[in-house]
Amino acid sequence: MFEKIGKVALGSRMRILSDRIMDDAQRIYDLYENELKPKWFPVFYVLTNSNTCSIMAIAEEIGQTHPAIIKTVREMQKAGIVYDAKDEQDGRKTNIFLTEKGKRMAEQMKEQFLDVEQAVEVVLANTQHNIWKAMDELDYWLDQRSMYQRVRDEKKKREAQYVAIIPYEEKHALDFKRLNEEWIRKYFVMEAADYAALDHPDEYILQKGGHILVATYKDEVVGICALIKMDHPEYDYELAKMAVSPKAHGKGIGYILGKAVLEKAKALGGKKVYLESNTILVPAISLYRKLGFEKVVGNPSPYERSNIQMVVEV
Repeated sequence: MFEKIGKVALGSRMRILSDRIMDDAQRIYDLYENELKPKWFPVFYVLTNSNTCSIMAIAEEIGQTHPAIIKTVREMQKAGIVYDAKDEQDGRKTNIFLTEKGKRMAEQMKEQFLDVEQAVEVVLANTQHNIWKAMDELDYWLDQRSMYQRVRDEKKKREAQYVAIIPYEEKHALDFKRLNEEWIRKYFVMEAADYAALDHPDEYILQKGGHILVATYKDEVVGICALIKMDHPEYDYELAKMAVSPKAHGKGIGYILGKAVLEKAKALGGKKVYLESNTILVPAISLYRKLGFEKVVGNPSPYERSNIQMVVEV
């Protein structure tokens, strides 16, 4: 099956391999008449090397969540392998100890460890690729960027080919107002400056030397952004009225549109582009920082909702 599906089934194949190894692990414990369950082993191993440890320390050591460790410890307590006690110096902290039974199990497992280690060495010696080293490498790269993040990036790359940035035309006036009103009314209230720009984009933006760019996805208008000419001693243009349809979120359209607007400002001879926003719009602020904007202060704003101002050099 996996030969047909290919690498896309990496997770499924690793799960099946993991299940196969865990089934063998349980049989191995039975072989040595060992009561330990394979899923308890990471916690057990930490305790055999430190004798006592807090839940938090165990979680950090083996890379599992705090609730998962608590669940495992409770199961091991029922089996009489560990017990807990309050820390003598810090009563808020609970330490986990091996019981006498647990200590005997640790001693009995030394021969089991030797046999398992030798069996693993034989398997690795007979494989063309050292899976142990390969897992280390895979862990390293997934630490840098998870598989979810990598797939999300590939999704954005694929979908970006369907995104087009086109000049604003009169037929886009309704989209300009609709997309912006949608996000403004969701978080704030429409203000006088909003109505001026959205009801009269030609007069308020275009005739004053500004521009509006439109983002389409598969020929459907999904984003829009204005570049307003500023009468300011330091800033040339304002990036304003950027909006992306909620149904198009996650496709990287905001970044593509923002880059296009900044490139337009540079082509027009602009040096610095300014914007105003509100910190409640966390994804938007993150996007602006990704585009290179940095926070500035001291400029009067026509918007009551504005609580952050940012600038980028183009």
